[in-house]
Amino acid sequence: MMPTTAERETLDAVIAAALARFSPGEGPVFTAAVLRGDEVLALSANEVSERCDASRHAEIVAIETASRKLGSTKLDGCTLIASMQPCEMCLAAMRWAGIDRLVFAMTQELAPTFFQFPNLTIADYARACDHAFDWHGGLGAERLNQIYRGEA
Repeated sequence: MMPTTAERETLDAVIAAALARFSPGEGPVFTAAVLRGDEVLALSANEVSERCDASRHAEIVAIETASRKLGSTKLDGCTLIASMQPCEMCLAAMRWAGIDRLVFAMTQELAPTFFQFPNLTIADYARACDHAFDWHGGLGAERLNQIYRGEA
């Protein structure tokens, strides 16, 4: 899968949002967007600390925002775009919403400490759902090293 021009532009915006929100010593920032065609339906950041809710990952917030905007929980034909490869919970939410494309920057291989099930890869998830989604990861990952890998 090759990302579209709109997906690449939205990923750039997602990366820029993560970099803008990052403050050294305050922990990582995760950002995500939902794109339908050329329209960004949502661009969100994680709300875990602010809401005291471990489930408020950026992808979940973006999916919720896009669903409210469309008035539907069905996001078929949309792309989820994230600063970090989505975790296991976010991949499941993506599939429940019917999202079938995924583009992300930082990968599990480059920043494994953020995954609760490190032996399960994104390829495992794709196989488990009979390849119901396409993905492209690693695009722009080097721009996020300071956030996710602790490299200044």
